[in-house]
Order: sequence, then C-alpha cells, then structure tokens
Amino acid sequence: MTVTLKLKVSYKKMHYFPITPRLQRLYASTAIANEMRWHSEHHMEDSKMCHPSDAPAWKHFDECFPDFSSEVQNVRLGLFADGFQPFGQSGQQYSLWPVVVTPYNLPPDLCMKEELMFLTVLVSGPTNPKGKIDVFLQSLIAELKSLWGRIL
Repeated sequence: MTVTLKLKVSYKKMHYFPITPRLQRLYASTAIANEMRWHSEHHMEDSKMCHPSDAPAWKHFDECFPDFSSEVQNVRLGLFADGFQPFGQSGQQYSLWPVVVTPYNLPPDLCMKEELMFLTVLVSGPTNPKGKIDVFLQSLIAELKSLWGRIL
C-alpha cells in the first residue's frame, strides 16, 4: 500500500508591521528630527529635480492641503512594492511581496537608507498578489487614515 503525503501550503499570507511607532522614533533622535525639515528648506538647483519635493505633484499637494503643509515636520511618505521568488526558477513556486514605506521629508541620501525604509506589509504565497494587492494594503491604509485624522 502506497501512502502519499500532501503538504498543506497556505494560499496567501500577510504579515503587517505597524508604522506609527517607527514614525514616532524618527522624532526621538534630534539629528533625524532636524533632518525631517529638509524638504522645506532646500531649493531646487539648475531646474533639476533631485527630490520628490521638487516635483509639481508635491507643490499641488501643498496647495490642496495647506493646513498639512504649513507644518513642515508633518511626515510625507512614499510607498513601494516589488515581488520576487526567493527560490528562483529551481524548486518550489513561491512569491514574496514586501511593501516598504519611506519618509520623503529627509534629504535624498537619508530617505533611501535601509534603516529609514520601513517594511510594513509582507505578502507571501504560491503566486503573486497581482491585481489584489489592495486587499493586503487595507491594514496600512487604515493606519494611515488614522494618522491623517490626528493631523487635521
């Protein structure tokens, strides 16, 4: 008699790491807290964009939300996600999708430092989330809405 064992693999799994405590820690360091004003104090040189604060979209946001933009230490965040297969082409089909948030208040050399990029969501499973990533971002969106509500 032959017995075959099947491994039970979860379809999709999401890990959420709250961002609020990490944002609060930015202001616990006086050096980083002072740098959080950089976006409002620097000036674009040679009409070349070197930071998101130089972009027309940033200025449009400032016009749409003057109460928010009047306090230069309010945190402006960038979000990015990109998936990969940790086992490559060999082995089991598996996908990891990290979602990272970084504060854009900081100068370019700091906002891209690893310790200032915050892993907030990690989606894992046998396939990538593709068009359903919004489902996995709901916890982050709820936390960001809560933070936004505290400001306004």
